[in-house]
Amino acid sequence: MKHLAKLLVSGAVAASVASTVYAAEPFEEQIKARQGFYQVVKFNMETLGDMVKGKRDYDPVTAEAAAKNIYSLSTLNNSMLWPKGSDSSAADTHAKAEIWSNFADVKQKHKAWNQAAEKLAANAGKGMGEMKASFGPVGKSCKSCHDDYKTK
Repeated sequence: MKHLAKLLVSGAVAASVASTVYAAEPFEEQIKARQGFYQVVKFNMETLGDMVKGKRDYDPVTAEAAAKNIYSLSTLNNSMLWPKGSDSSAADTHAKAEIWSNFADVKQKHKAWNQAAEKLAANAGKGMGEMKASFGPVGKSCKSCHDDYKTK
């Protein structure tokens, strides 16, 4: 019985310490997932950007896949990755606190990204000219949000 009591007390202490450590990093999991999300966006944008810049040969199959990935990502509901307070003043992230006070603008910028990504997905596999024409608006939509809501 004493052994069981020691085990239970040890477990409670360990849980208490673990919850204190976790509380020190309040949005760690959300930020980690958010950064992973944007790394996937970045990878696909760079794939297309390298084709546009001539650093990589245009390949319609790869272009279409990357563009469709970007469009799919733009349709995800990632609101769980953006809890209020998970900005650069409280955590290791580049998100500005203004995101939450200007959320209507953020949603509008996201909608513009989604619409531009949809056009890119429809055109990327049709030829370099069609892809180039559709790629620019996607990049501009990303930049508009970064300019206003991402720290340097």
